[in-house]
Amino acid sequence: QVQLVESGGGLVQPGGSLRLSCAATGRIFRINYMGWYRQAPGKERELVARIASDSNTNYADSAKGRFTISRDNAKNTVYLQMTSLEPDDTAVYYCHAILAESIVVVKAYWGQGTQVTVSS
Repeated sequence: QVQLVESGGGLVQPGGSLRLSCAATGRIFRINYMGWYRQAPGKERELVARIASDSNTNYADSAKGRFTISRDNAKNTVYLQMTSLEPDDTAVYYCHAILAESIVVVKAYWGQGTQVTVSS
């Protein structure tokens, strides 16, 4: 059973920084993509950033220049370093992965979510 285990959320003041981590555990043959989405109250879930197995990255416009996504392939872990945080960044952040459990079985997985609150 594949699981995505997130950590690193919390309360931070505007202008502060946080680092989110997400580790994929279980039977994993290959990870194609790992990334982060977020959902604020009353809003739809949106992509923040994602990174492919070849390290190509995509960022939402709101994240460019402030957030950095990276991955440790040996640990099946993805990180999201967030700087210059703003109140509009307040949301539940979800880890997402598209991975292969075998050579023929590819699925998408979601983490349980971690709250990020930016407030003074």
